[in-house]
Amino acid sequence: MGHPTSTASEQTLFRISWPLFIELALHMGMGIVATLMLSHYSDLAAAGVGVANQLISIFILVFNVTSIASMIIIGQKLGAEDLAKARQTARTAFGMNFWFGLIVSAVVVLFGSAFLSFFDLKGDTLAYATTFVKICGASLFLESLSLTLSAILRANGRTKVSMVVAVLMNVLSVLGYLVAIFGLFGMPITGVVGVSWTIVIARIFAVAVLFYFVYRYLAIRFTGTHLIKLNIQDIKDILVIGVPSAAENLSYQYSQIVITAIVANFGDASLAARVYINNISMLCYLFTLSIAEGTQLLVSRYIGGKQYDRALKRGLRTLKIAMVASFIVSMGFALTGAPILQMFTDDPAILAVGIPILWAVAFTEPGRAMNIVLMSSLKSAGDAKFPAIIGVISMWGIAVLLSYGLGVSFGLGLLGVWIAMGIDEWFRGIFAYRRWRSRPWEKKEKAAVPETALTQ
Repeated sequence: MGHPTSTASEQTLFRISWPLFIELALHMGMGIVATLMLSHYSDLAAAGVGVANQLISIFILVFNVTSIASMIIIGQKLGAEDLAKARQTARTAFGMNFWFGLIVSAVVVLFGSAFLSFFDLKGDTLAYATTFVKICGASLFLESLSLTLSAILRANGRTKVSMVVAVLMNVLSVLGYLVAIFGLFGMPITGVVGVSWTIVIARIFAVAVLFYFVYRYLAIRFTGTHLIKLNIQDIKDILVIGVPSAAENLSYQYSQIVITAIVANFGDASLAARVYINNISMLCYLFTLSIAEGTQLLVSRYIGGKQYDRALKRGLRTLKIAMVASFIVSMGFALTGAPILQMFTDDPAILAVGIPILWAVAFTEPGRAMNIVLMSSLKSAGDAKFPAIIGVISMWGIAVLLSYGLGVSFGLGLLGVWIAMGIDEWFRGIFAYRRWRSRPWEKKEKAAVPETALTQ
C-alpha cells in the first residue's frame, strides 16, 4: 500500500464520491429491480423477500460496521503517512470479517426461520421469505469478504475499482433475475428460488474480482496466516469504532423489525406499501450516502493528519449539499405520486395506502441527511459512542413508541409510522449537528496528552 496511496491524501470530495454514488446506486438498484420484477411475479413474493432482506441486512451489519471501522482506521494511518500500519490494518480487517462472516452464515442458516417468526408473516409470504433467507444466508460470508475488500480499496482512494465491480455484479444479477422470473432463453420460471441463487452467484463473482484488484493495485496478498495471526491493537482500534457503530445499527434494524410487526397488523396492503416505499426512499438518500461516505474518508485522513479545522469545514459543507439534494429529490417523488408507485404495483389498496406516504418521505429525508452525514463524520473522528447512545434512545424512545402511538392509537396507520420515523431522524440529526460543532476530537486529544506534559 505504499506507492498507490500516496496520491490519495489530496483527493477531492467529488473525485471520491462520484464512483461511490454509482456503486451505491447499483447496489440499491439491484434490490429495487429484484423487488420490481418480483412484484410482477407476485406481490406476496415481493413482500416476503422485502421482509427477509430486512432480516439479512441485520446480520450483514455485524461485519459491515467492522469494514467501515477498518476503512476509517486505515484512512487515519494514511493521513498520518504510516503506510506500513495501514497495510497491517487491512490484513487484520480481512481476518476479522472472514470469521464474522462464517459465524453469521451459520446462524442465519440454522435459525433463519425462527427469526422470521418475529415479523408475524403468514402463508405464502412466510414461505417466500423462508426460501430467500435460507439460500442467501448461506452465502453471507462472501458478502463479508466483499465488504472488507471494498473498504480496503476505498480507504486507499480506489473508489472507481469497487464501482466497476458493482457494475459487473449488477449486470450478472439482472440477467439472473430475468431468467428466474420471466423464464428467458427457454429456462423454467423459478421465482424466489432463482432470484436467491442469482444473488449467491453474484457474490462469488464479486469476491473473486475484488481479490484480483486488491492485489493488482495495492499489492496485498491474503494467506491462511493472516486469518490466524491478527494484530491485537488493530482489533482493539477497529472495535472501538465498530462496536458502538454495530450497537447503533443493530438497534436500528431491531427497531425496524418491531415497526414492521406493527405495520403487518395494518394488513398486507400496508406491508407491501412499506416495502415499495422503502425502495423509493433509498433513491432519496442515495446521493447523501455517497457524499457522506466520501466525507468519511476525507475526515479520517484529516484527523489522522491533525488537520482539524479542515475536517470541521468539510463536514458542514457536505451537510448543506446533502440536505438540499435530499429535499429536492423527495419532493419530486411526492409531487409525482401515483406513477411512481404504479411502477411497482397496480393494486388499488396498496396505492391508496402508499401515495400519502410520499409526502411524509419529503419530511423525513432532509433530517435523515443531517443524521447520516454528521454521524458518519463523527465516527471518522473517533467519536463513535455518541452516535450509538443518541441513536438507541431516539430509535426506541421516538421511532418505535410514536409508530405505535400515531399508527395504532391515533389510527393513522402507515402514515403515522412514517411521521414517527421522520421525527426520529430529525432528532438524531440535530444532536449530531451540535456535537460536530463542539469539535469532540479536540477533547480527545487533550485527554490523550500526558499529565506531566501539561505541567511542564
